[in-house]
Amino acid sequence: MSEQAKALLVDDRRENLLALEAILQGLPVTPVAVEGGEAALKQLLVDDFAVILLDAQMPDMDGFETASHIKRRERTRHIPIIFLTAADRDAQLALRGYAVGAVDYLTKPFDPWVLRAKVSVFVELWEKNRQLHAQSQLVREREDRWRALTAAVQEAADLLRTADPDARDRALDLLDQARTGGAAAR
Repeated sequence: MSEQAKALLVDDRRENLLALEAILQGLPVTPVAVEGGEAALKQLLVDDFAVILLDAQMPDMDGFETASHIKRRERTRHIPIIFLTAADRDAQLALRGYAVGAVDYLTKPFDPWVLRAKVSVFVELWEKNRQLHAQSQLVREREDRWRALTAAVQEAADLLRTADPDARDRALDLLDQARTGGAAAR
């Protein structure tokens, strides 16, 4: 559970990636910067991410096509995508971003503190999700152990029913005590 959350930064311009990394400094997130949609899809095969910051307008594969691929994959469809774009003149682009699964659409220049706040929310949700997953795993393991113990007790009780009456009575008393103690401990 000590793994730090990661944010995938996707932009075709290196200076924009550097700016995003600077904005995220100090947050409990490791930025992973890639230059383009193809590189983002490859990175998503290797790592898990709390959030994706995705440039909408890139050559070759734009952000909308990249987001469509991300949302089609079972492994990555749950990752929140925040589109970042300089094209604020067309409201249809924002609608297109939401249509392909974005949770937000910010136009440049944007307030870096707003972006930090949004990323922080998704990092916190990612961390809580990991905690819940770990807790549910513990519960499943405890239930498995409890079922195994119950089966062993039942098997022992079945064997004792066919044993010598004096030994059987003592063993059944012990089993009853174990069951009573086990029920109280639950």
